Amino acid sequence: QVQLVASGGGLVQAGGSLRLSCAASGRSFSSYRMGWFRQAPGKEREFVAAISSSGSTTYYVNFVKGRFTISRDNTKNTVYLQMNSLNPEDTAVYLCAADATTGVNRNEYKYWGQGTQVTVSS
Repeated sequence: QVQLVASGGGLVQAGGSLRLSCAASGRSFSSYRMGWFRQAPGKEREFVAAISSSGSTTYYVNFVKGRFTISRDNTKNTVYLQMNSLNPEDTAVYLCAADATTGVNRNEYKYWGQGTQVTVSS
């Protein structure tokens, strides 16, 4: 069992920035592929970004490329999502996820956190 706790969300003006963090429990964090997803009110969960277990490979959905950066610190069991140039369409609950299988372009994740709310005002 892996526990994931996301934090760092909040209210920000359009054009602003936030950095989300996701802290993972356990000794095997460095072996997990990590991903960020988001779910806006009334909409389905959608993929945002992923990072390989070593941090050497990243993958982003098109609408966040150039604005969001995913990174990880395996010594801290933490994955980050730096979000710049935020717009109201980015408003959602952001969730982190983990999976032991490789492939940043895969959408299968075994473990999920509860998420953190990001609200972007116009």
